[in-house]
Amino acid sequence: MMPSRNARSGWSVSRAALVAVEVVLLTLLCSSFGARADEPRPNMQAQQSPATSAVDAGYANEQHQRQTTQPLNNQPVWSEVRSGAPQTTSVVGRETNVLIQPEGQTWRTMRNSMVSVYAGWALVIVFLAIAAFYAWKGTMRLHEPPTGRKIRRFTNWQMAIHWTTAWTFVTLAVTGLIMTFGKNILLPLIGYTLFSWLTIFGKNLHNFLGPLFLVCIILLFFTFVRDNVWRKYDWNWMRHFGGLISKHDVPSGKFNAGEKLWFWGGLLVAGLIVSVSGLILDFPNFNQTRGTMQIANLVHLTIAALFMLAALGHIYMGTLGMAGAYRAMSDGYVDETWAKEHHLYWYNDIKAGKIPTAPDDQPPPVPAARPA
Repeated sequence: MMPSRNARSGWSVSRAALVAVEVVLLTLLCSSFGARADEPRPNMQAQQSPATSAVDAGYANEQHQRQTTQPLNNQPVWSEVRSGAPQTTSVVGRETNVLIQPEGQTWRTMRNSMVSVYAGWALVIVFLAIAAFYAWKGTMRLHEPPTGRKIRRFTNWQMAIHWTTAWTFVTLAVTGLIMTFGKNILLPLIGYTLFSWLTIFGKNLHNFLGPLFLVCIILLFFTFVRDNVWRKYDWNWMRHFGGLISKHDVPSGKFNAGEKLWFWGGLLVAGLIVSVSGLILDFPNFNQTRGTMQIANLVHLTIAALFMLAALGHIYMGTLGMAGAYRAMSDGYVDETWAKEHHLYWYNDIKAGKIPTAPDDQPPPVPAARPA
């Protein structure tokens, strides 16, 4: 059945009205866009930037300009990061809002290019100097023959705390040298695998023995402090350098001036500084900053090197440098002649009864009476 003429006429009118409405809406939309185009446009970069201050906005603008002139060059971003200025972070703690600390580069340079180099060469030079001195002078021996009569020099406790401290110090020194110089000396010789195992073992041993060394220093100090008080006659020993060059013994007490300098300067001062700085490095959970850790590391390395330099002289005099010195600390006794020549004032105090002797010490022989 065909539609009527009136129906077709109504359909045409409706289509014409719809088209007219669409034209009006399109005209209005175009006019709106044209008006917005004529208005001044705001800085889109500033709207997109998360900057909350003029300084941050300046960094954002600088980065935007750099991306326009040199795409993929993030130098302004990393300059801001390396400035050390605090940023925003959700991690709680000290310095957690500082991504990169620029002072770390200064610490790395001083450690690897200055302190380590000078300390390493100083150890080599002092070791060679001691070897040359031994080749020149040899072992300092007694001028008179031993009498066979023994005098108690050290008690069992004194020997025990001395050797505990000594072996702890040697272990810390060796492991410290491995961590400081191993990458340049040992790594080319033994390879990465063995060097890695050795360094990890040495680092853990170093960290665990450090607190023990501090305890040993305190015990050793109270054990020997009474005999290391400075006396007037110690200045005479210093002026003659203990007779090391002239081979003429200089009178001293139980410990000479050189041993007292080692006690106060090495054991007490250097030992405490090394121990305290080591604890700062050993326990970062004390909430110290990276700057504090870096300063502690440089102090630890410097004083430890000086400590080892002095220890080389102490070890030499206690082993190769003086006959009978090692045995005095190994079994606690020295010959009467040894005591008289090397520590005359101490020997005189023993014979005068001012210092008690061990039960098995034999009294000196009574000289025979001359015939009338």
